[in-house]
Amino acid sequence: MGSPQPSSLAEKRRILQLETLYDLGVALHAHRPEQELVDELIQKVCTILDPAAAVVVTRDGYGGARSLAGVGWAEGPPPAEQFLEDPLWRELLASGQALSLSAGSLAGRRFSNLLATPLAYRGVYLGYMAFMDKEERGGATAGFTAEDRRFLESVASLAAVALDSARQMEELEVERERLEEENRLLKGDLVRKVGSGRIVAQAAPMRQAIELVERVAPRGVSVVLRGESGTGKELVAKLVHLESGRSGPMVAVNCAAIPETLLESELFGIERGVATGVEARRGKFELAGGGTLFLDEIGDLSPAVQVKLLRALQEREIIRVGAQTPIPIDVRLIAATHRDLEALVSEGSFREDLYYRLKGVEIKLPPLRDRREDIPLLVRHFTELFCSREGIATPRFRSEALAMLLEHDYPGNVRELQNLVEAALSLADGEVRPELLRSLLGEGGEEAGPLALDLGTVERRHIGRVLRMTSGNKSSAARLLGIDRRTLQRKGF
Repeated sequence: MGSPQPSSLAEKRRILQLETLYDLGVALHAHRPEQELVDELIQKVCTILDPAAAVVVTRDGYGGARSLAGVGWAEGPPPAEQFLEDPLWRELLASGQALSLSAGSLAGRRFSNLLATPLAYRGVYLGYMAFMDKEERGGATAGFTAEDRRFLESVASLAAVALDSARQMEELEVERERLEEENRLLKGDLVRKVGSGRIVAQAAPMRQAIELVERVAPRGVSVVLRGESGTGKELVAKLVHLESGRSGPMVAVNCAAIPETLLESELFGIERGVATGVEARRGKFELAGGGTLFLDEIGDLSPAVQVKLLRALQEREIIRVGAQTPIPIDVRLIAATHRDLEALVSEGSFREDLYYRLKGVEIKLPPLRDRREDIPLLVRHFTELFCSREGIATPRFRSEALAMLLEHDYPGNVRELQNLVEAALSLADGEVRPELLRSLLGEGGEEAGPLALDLGTVERRHIGRVLRMTSGNKSSAARLLGIDRRTLQRKGF
């Protein structure tokens, strides 16, 4: 005997619902990207409920829009954010169950009847489904039934589990790629730890620079680091020092940051009594004894200090300001500059004999625009460092945002990238979007034009925005910012 045939339209419909639930269970657990799951979900459910319009929208763990599928909009559905801002979403969150509504609107589209249900798993609301204006196959309009509601609730239970599983798989895949990348980098020796910093050298120009560092570091030869501002000269100088095996410390001096009248005593020290109230003090040469002295921006030295530095390097001894007795020194010198020393020598502002004394081995550090392969690794490093230091959750960079970071030319090089990443992380709401980076880079928005990317500037501008939102109410702004009102006043607001 064959299988009994369904005896009524209602029974046929129940069988179709069961078959659809089975098909959905198989389709939704196939470990596919979330957008594909959402597309499959809306197609399958629409075949049973026959709506004039429908939408499935999901959000991420921070409340931002994640995926969207919709049918029944002439020009396509509105942005996902609009559905998550609709009062229906708040009603679903409040009730925690399916809702049937009459005569209303969803994201600007009017409906006569609506059936919606949240997508929730383990107490986490992942999004919702909504179906509007059920149509009978004969053309007449009818409302959704209690049976439709039970069917949709069953679908939502399956879909929520599948979405949660898809997200877990995505996280595992991201973690796997991260571990593979770290393993590849470690095997290729492309990332070097230097104290709390890291030197990323995946790009060929940077690898060549690091290879040269490793060859010259064990020798006592002087090193000149050449490169634009922000290329990491001090970090490379630390690597030279660490690889040198010298027992003393590395002492750094920024020659451009210290007034000429103070730089001599800063380098060579000063004797007591040179001026009223002056106590004897050792200079950087003495403090770096047995180690390394790093002179940054060497091209900014005055002629008078150049003469004394040359003598110290030739005689291997220094004389403190106001003293007569020389002091022997044991120091390995590393100099750095972003300026053209040869041009300075030609114009007479830098001593030629000092230039050749300093120039034992010259190492050129490439600008960031010539080593773009390193940008994703640097972004990850700065993100992990900043979020760990600030004790905040790690936002995700959208692919479009990473593409913007890869395309930017970075006149400030690695330092500019770090400031940009930290500024974006400070202002991000769960993820870093291209619109945020565009505003930080001054490419439009309310603050178009060049924008300083130091965190102090970003903080002040963000506080200013919040104050505008609260119409100047400092107490309200402080609550929104999560700080005390007195803290807001101390920051100058």
